[in-house]
Amino acid sequence: MAKAFMPTAMIVTRFAPSPTGRLHAGNIRTALVNWLLARSAGGRFLLRLDDTDLARSSEESAQSIRDDLAWLGITPDSEVKQSDRFALYEAALNRLAAAGRAYPCYETPEELELKRRVALSRGLPPIYDRAALALTAADRARLEAEGRRPHWRFKMDESADVHWHDGVRGPCHFPAASLSDPVVRRADGTWLYMLPSVVDDIAMGITDIVRGEDHVTNSAVQLQMFAALGAAPPRLAHLALLTGADAALSKRLGSEGVDAWAAQGIEPVAVAALLARLGTSQPVEPLARLADLLPGFALSHFGRAPARFDPADLASLSARCLHHMAHADVAARLPAGIGETEWLAIRPNLSRLDEVAGWHAIIAGPITPVIEEPDYVATAAATLAGLPWGDDIWQRLVEALKAATGRKGKPLFLPLRQALTGQPHGPEMAALLPLIGRDEALRRLGT
Repeated sequence: MAKAFMPTAMIVTRFAPSPTGRLHAGNIRTALVNWLLARSAGGRFLLRLDDTDLARSSEESAQSIRDDLAWLGITPDSEVKQSDRFALYEAALNRLAAAGRAYPCYETPEELELKRRVALSRGLPPIYDRAALALTAADRARLEAEGRRPHWRFKMDESADVHWHDGVRGPCHFPAASLSDPVVRRADGTWLYMLPSVVDDIAMGITDIVRGEDHVTNSAVQLQMFAALGAAPPRLAHLALLTGADAALSKRLGSEGVDAWAAQGIEPVAVAALLARLGTSQPVEPLARLADLLPGFALSHFGRAPARFDPADLASLSARCLHHMAHADVAARLPAGIGETEWLAIRPNLSRLDEVAGWHAIIAGPITPVIEEPDYVATAAATLAGLPWGDDIWQRLVEALKAATGRKGKPLFLPLRQALTGQPHGPEMAALLPLIGRDEALRRLGT
């Protein structure tokens, strides 16, 4: 029985993807929540690459996972690969077998499928019937002489129902008799997920596991594995799964990830700001830094209802995040020569960071002015030439022009903006004009 308990040591979480492809929104959210849980408590966040499926796993996919986490600003404290740890799993299986908690089975996949269909046709759950436990040593020898190799199952303790207090779902209970003995190693010697994951969680000192609610039944089985190996179980929390914009799991939701977001100019912190709050009682708010999510983070904010993820929400949230960022937050990604004053002038008008270069070029020049009212622009040039330069030059210029021409509103401002920037809209001219400079501004006005 697993119970909730107060932390007595450093929290250690892990993210354990299989390196068979790119990360997508669902598993990025899992990584993020595990990172937040660890970092908010001053703990450690580990990356484990579950690459026991050697045929499908690749170093290319492993590197893409590292790169995707780095793009988000998530840095693991250490990394392990399951393919380096097969000896640990073998030793654990031997211990379980010696204790009567693991046993060999010789059914073929076709025989197992027939048993499953028969059980379902009788209205019974498709639970393994433990026929292999009745085999004698002679039976096993005969089957192996026929060329059969055993797959291995973990034997559930049917007398010990499984209980735990879930960090999201609250009290959870599974009758042990309802859980089938899981296969832990295939006949070809390759490992399945269940046992290696437990062995690694023990060896890595994992204190907390946060994953999707599709793992709830796995957790019930694995809690018995922790007990059978003599280890205290981690605290468990199962997040409600993400749904698409149409309230159903979609192919688009399952495939869109960092590559697509980066190509769209989405800020990494916007992805984190959205995914960290989906399914919680907290509002999604623009952030400047990933660390801004840490204060007040708690699993108790997550509810059990499915969380709706719409990638279309990212673009507007990303722009709002940019508008909160200080120059120091983006300086390393800005074109050379853009200082704090220029960043603060441009920032409110940005929808994505790569637009900065265009506005920097407009400020620095040269540009082709758009002059639709030559007489008015000439009056503006003469007025500007007679004014002392200063940070408030735009306000003094338009006040003088208003008094001299009687213009106001758009007829007063727009011809000046078009002449000075070549654009009909953009950042506040009060901020841009001092950056353009007196001589360049007069040149653009035709002086």
